[in-house]
Formats: sequence, C-alpha cells, structure tokens
Amino acid sequence: MNKKLSIICLAIFTNCFAQTVSLETMAQCEFGACPPATYVKDVNNLLNKYVGTWKGMLDDKNYEFNFIKRENFGFEDSLKKDRLIGRLKITSSNGVIEYDNFSQPDDKTSFYGHNLQPDLKAYMARFSGGKLGCIDYGYVYLRIKPETPNNMTVIFLPDNDIATEDCTNFKTTIPTKKNIYLTKQ
Repeated sequence: MNKKLSIICLAIFTNCFAQTVSLETMAQCEFGACPPATYVKDVNNLLNKYVGTWKGMLDDKNYEFNFIKRENFGFEDSLKKDRLIGRLKITSSNGVIEYDNFSQPDDKTSFYGHNLQPDLKAYMARFSGGKLGCIDYGYVYLRIKPETPNNMTVIFLPDNDIATEDCTNFKTTIPTKKNIYLTKQ
C-alpha cells in the first residue's frame, strides 16, 4: 500500500512542477513572463518545414545548410526543447572548403535552434563560427514564406559584444546582415 501511495504522490508532484509548453507559447513570452516549463514541444510541427538540405550562393561562395529536428533535446540546462540542429558547409568558388561543421555531434554543435520569433514567421538559431574572440557568434534567422515553401532566407546578426583579440580585416563566418537565399534540395 505504501509503495502504491508513494508512486501516486510522485506522479502528482511531478505533473504539478513539470510542464510541457508549446513553441508558440514560448515565442510569445520570450521577453516577458514565461510559464514554468521543463519541455518546449513543437506541437504543431512548425519546425518540420526547415528540415532538410538547403543550398545557395552569396559573394562567390556556396552555402549548404542542413537542418535536422531533435525532440526533447537539451544541453547542460534542464530545459529540453524540440529544436533544429544545424550543419553548415561554405565552399569558395574555386572549391576550397572554408567552413564545415557537418561532423560535429549534435550535443557539441555550434549551430542549434533557440526559438521562434514572436510573429512565428522566423526561427532563430544560435551560431558560433571560427573566431569567437571577434564576435563570430549570434543568431541566424531562418525564414520561409508560406507561398514559397522550397525557398528560405537566412540572415546572421552577431551578438553585440567586445572583441577580445585583434580582428583587423576579420569577416564573420556567415556574412553579417546579408540575406542568403537558399533552395531546398
């Protein structure tokens, strides 16, 4: 009897404090009071449209993005989320690979989903490039218009911070504040 009562109490206690919240709810409360959550779930499959391989060109460079959706995925913090994990390969016009994180494991990646924007029209992903001391990190905004589901626009906005090393002639891994137009493969 005590064992059954303990199990029932544990289940009730866990349900009172462990809460699943939708991506849409968390997007609306990002900068306000968010409900307590242990899991942010993509209940309406909004992330699925981003999944796959996307390619495009900008300034004589080829960009290949690949996104997978991981459910109930977290890092060191206790908050688990359905999120995109990104991979990026940048190749120059003469075929030299300038950046490639395709071999990074999901839990060590430098490119992972954060949240939807409040208007639900773009998904924000954190990205860290090759030279962190020169502020080569920030948010990549992924946007797909409903009328063109096989086209995506990507823009990188680095975090505003103080450079901690000599960054003369430095350019971020993903060009800053420039749209990259991608096509789904």
